[in-house]
Parts: sequence; C-alpha cells; structure tokens
Amino acid sequence: MNAIELSHVCKAFPGFAIQDLSLTVPSGTICGLVGENGAGKTTAIRLMMGALRPDSGRCTLLGVDTASPQVLTAKEDVGVVLDEAYFPETLNAVQVGKILAKTYRRWDKHRYDSYLDRFSLPRDKQFKDFSRGMKMKLAIASALAHDPKLLVLDEATAGLDPIVRDEVLELFNEFTREEDHSILISSHILSDLEKLCDYIAFLHQGTLLFCDEKDRLLEEYAIFVGTAEQADSLRSEAVVGRVSSGLGGARCLVRRSEVPATLELERPTVEDIILFLVKGGKDSCRR
Repeated sequence: MNAIELSHVCKAFPGFAIQDLSLTVPSGTICGLVGENGAGKTTAIRLMMGALRPDSGRCTLLGVDTASPQVLTAKEDVGVVLDEAYFPETLNAVQVGKILAKTYRRWDKHRYDSYLDRFSLPRDKQFKDFSRGMKMKLAIASALAHDPKLLVLDEATAGLDPIVRDEVLELFNEFTREEDHSILISSHILSDLEKLCDYIAFLHQGTLLFCDEKDRLLEEYAIFVGTAEQADSLRSEAVVGRVSSGLGGARCLVRRSEVPATLELERPTVEDIILFLVKGGKDSCRR
C-alpha cells in the first residue's frame, strides 16, 4: 500500500493551478517535496490531507480515498507538523497533552512524556514563552505521541538552528525504521532533504517536474565545469542546464549517460539539480 497517492489531480485558483499532479509516496519511505515559494507545495499537502477537494483526479491517504467518509478514521494514523505550531498561548505542555488525549483515540501519554524529556521541554512553562525551536519540538512530540503511520511535515524545520534541526532529522530517521512508517516533508533546506529522503519530488509553478529516487537522481546527473567552448562541444541531449561562470567559463548540469566516460565530472547536490532545472534555460529538463 502507498502512504500517499495523487492521480492526475487538478485544482484551479485565480492566477494559479495545480496541473495534472500524479505523485506516489510508497509506504516505508521518506519523500521530500521541494519547489519555490508559490509552487503549490502547501496546496498539494492540503489535497493529500483532504482539506481541499480536487477539481479532477483522485487522492488517497493510507489507501483511503480522501473524498470518502472513511478518511476521518485514516487521519488517526497521520501526524501533521506545519511551519508554525498552533497551540493556545496560555497552555503549558502538560495541558496540551491532556487536550490531545481527548482528540486521538490512540494517544499515548507515556510516549508524549518521553518526547518532552528527550527534547528537554518544560512542563509548566506557557507556550507563549517558548522559543521557536521549543514550539516546533512540542508540535513534533504531539504529532508522534498517537503512534502515526504517516508524518506530513510542511516546512517543519524552517527557522530552526542547525543543532535543533539535526536533532529533529535524527528523530525522523528513527521514525521510518518501522517499515510501515512514512514521511512526506516539504522544505526549502535542500541539504536536509538530501540527508533524509529516499525520494525527491519537485513542483514548479503547479506542475510536477519529477519525482524520483534521490540516489538515482544523483547518479543520473553530473556537473561539468569548463570553458564555454568545451560546453559548446557537448551534445545538446546531454546538457540539461547551463550557466556562465565568468571569464569565458561555463557550468553545466549533464546526463552522465550522454557524455564521454573520459570527461571529468563533479557529483551534484540535490540543490544543484533543482537550480539548474529552474534556471538552466532548457525545456528538455522536463521528464
């Protein structure tokens, strides 16, 4: 069973549209959803969660059609963390736990308390006095304490300092060691996704340019750095994107299979690939 499946989903708004979006997150994997501001990431997540109805196409969450009444039961198995934690400002962590215990059927107080301890979160401090890192840790503890099978994270690591981010990413890695646990995470911090994810999905202006295994992407593409004349000599089929590096130089994203094996190439990052696909100026990047 796939954790999330969108099939030919379209959703139009004034001035923007999700267009023919087909995206699958296999069970037991971590998928990173990337794209510039306004690309449609949050809209796609709302469609996945059934918070928006598509104009056409089908969305399933843990095998359940999001248009069906049964999706409410399926959501018991989903933990959600947004880019901001939304708890009443005057409540402390203990009070938040008591409220959520009445919300989720499988709320586990001992699990929740263990996360509070792990994150060194105070029990009696009001939420309004938490730092941003503490707020996000409380949101993550709350999302995990009802034993979900799927985590949906929308910019959940944004604004966190590197030490807190590393701690949170390690927790997400631990979560997916259970083979039926899955994560969909959107983030602008591509280095985090490169460390964490099995799959990368790239949305651009409402259209999915690719969804592929991270390791396959990093093996398929490479960076060529040389003179403009050397770049001109490459086959057009090989060059996905190209930028000038000054003083007559050029930097290109190429397909390894389309260039000579003797050519010296650099290994790209996920960020390299994304930037070239957006700014490299070649329509042939669409897959």
